[in-house]
Amino acid sequence: MIEKIDVGMAPSNAPVSDCVKAGQQVWLVAIAEDPATGEIVQGDIGVQTRRTLENLKRAITAAGGTMADITQVQIFLTDKADAAGMNAVYREYFTEPYPVRATVIAGLLAEGLKVEMLATGVIG
Repeated sequence: MIEKIDVGMAPSNAPVSDCVKAGQQVWLVAIAEDPATGEIVQGDIGVQTRRTLENLKRAITAAGGTMADITQVQIFLTDKADAAGMNAVYREYFTEPYPVRATVIAGLLAEGLKVEMLATGVIG
């Protein structure tokens, strides 16, 4: 059975969930959105990565887990030059053994968005 964990980050008019759980597995998505306003956080890649990871942390916590439960992260950046800045902040949130990861350069839907993360975890 798939359970939707409503973290309040998915657009209400879009056919998407920001967190779902099935058994011990959890799937999450996060962007640099201010949870209080719903607006994209303005700033450099460090600012946006930190907000994205805080949102990811918020989602995994709502599902009953921690950042240590995340096993895979797919990262989408709009600019290859932002990889080093993103990695600097990423290291603050994950330790060995790091999640399996892929980083892709892509266009993102929201105006001004520099980073988006899709993660998978196992809780318990």
